[in-house]
Amino acid sequence: MPAKILDGTAIAKTIRAEVAQGIKDLQSRAGITPGLAAVLVGDNPASATYVRTKGRACKEVGAFSETFALPATVPESELIALVQRLNQDKRFHGILVQLPLPGHINERRVVHAISPDKDVDGLHPASLGRLVEGEPMFVPCTPAGIQEILVRYGYDPGGKIVVICGRSNIVGKPLAILLMQKRRGANATVTVCHTATPDLASFTRQADIVIVAAGSPNTLTGDMVRPGVVVIDVGTNRVADPTDKRGYRLVGDVDFASVEPKAEAITPVPGGVGPMTVTMLLVNTLKAARRSAGLEPDEGDVRS
Repeated sequence: MPAKILDGTAIAKTIRAEVAQGIKDLQSRAGITPGLAAVLVGDNPASATYVRTKGRACKEVGAFSETFALPATVPESELIALVQRLNQDKRFHGILVQLPLPGHINERRVVHAISPDKDVDGLHPASLGRLVEGEPMFVPCTPAGIQEILVRYGYDPGGKIVVICGRSNIVGKPLAILLMQKRRGANATVTVCHTATPDLASFTRQADIVIVAAGSPNTLTGDMVRPGVVVIDVGTNRVADPTDKRGYRLVGDVDFASVEPKAEAITPVPGGVGPMTVTMLLVNTLKAARRSAGLEPDEGDVRS
């Protein structure tokens, strides 16, 4: 039987409708429209596309957004000064600095300059510290989106063995912390594997759920998983394809052709985790706006 396709686009549509309703409620209760400031440095085409996508998503749900574009040569001090001004700008409840930044800028210093109250990317040390503590304020968007896919499709991680391939600060590390918490949508036994892990397959074959965020095609193949596994593919890689008019196609970190026949469920690439990342940014922006009004998330809100 073919694996169930975990359609991130469909889940994202559902959550965006929830966010849109939450924005209407906030406007009614407090007269506040959530605002997102996006900072784009340089002319990286992928970064520019991501920022435009996020702007369109804000408009779709009724949030306000503005993009602040700076040249690639901008001094780090000038970028940090902009972030500090946005920290004080009451129009914006969330600040997103699109990464990566040019090589002469220290990304850590820029992220640290964002007010924790507006850190809707969830990458500030205060946000990560609260996640470790088990009382998250803003969960990084990709891990939050992965959790939503699992829970909403009925694959609650609770009591499951989860293997994460990848230890980045954006996905692997915060996802491991998120899924090991003793709370709904988590409570898993988590193993994090990486480039120094000997015999990766010996770990992945034990897993009920495998999440691959390694940044390399074919990191996970069919011989590396057991039957009935649930697979989340976080990767987005370009591979040459002369049959495509673009000259390339997008693939994940999982060899879909060999893994899918053994899996119970699997995310596609594209259309899996990607749409959820943008959607959870909207969720975090709404949370930030609610907190600015002194309103904590309702019990029925999307997971924080």
